[in-house]
Amino acid sequence: MSNVRYREVEQDGVICIEDIHKLVVHSFVLGDAEDPDLYAAEPMFQWEESEVGQYVMSRAIEPPTWHRQLDATTYGWRYTIVAEMRGADATYFKLKWT
Repeated sequence: MSNVRYREVEQDGVICIEDIHKLVVHSFVLGDAEDPDLYAAEPMFQWEESEVGQYVMSRAIEPPTWHRQLDATTYGWRYTIVAEMRGADATYFKLKWT
C-alpha cells in the first residue's frame, strides 16, 4: 500500500511542493488470543528497536500508527504499521527493505 499526497512548504521564502507517502512499513500475523493487543506489543517493540524500525521512527512525519484486522485465512489477527514519510525517505525505505 502506498498513497501519495502533496503539501506546500516554505523553504528560504520560496513555496515548494513536498510529496508525502503513506505506506505500510511492517505487518505480522498473530494467532487467536483473548487480548491480541497485549500479545502484539512484543513484536511491535522488537520491530521498533530494529534497524528498519529506527529508520522509520526517525523519518516519519508523525508517529506511525498500527491497525488490527481479522485475518480470515488463519483465524487470527493481522497487524500493520503505517507511516507517512517524505518522498526521498520513502524511496530509500522501499529500495532497502521491500
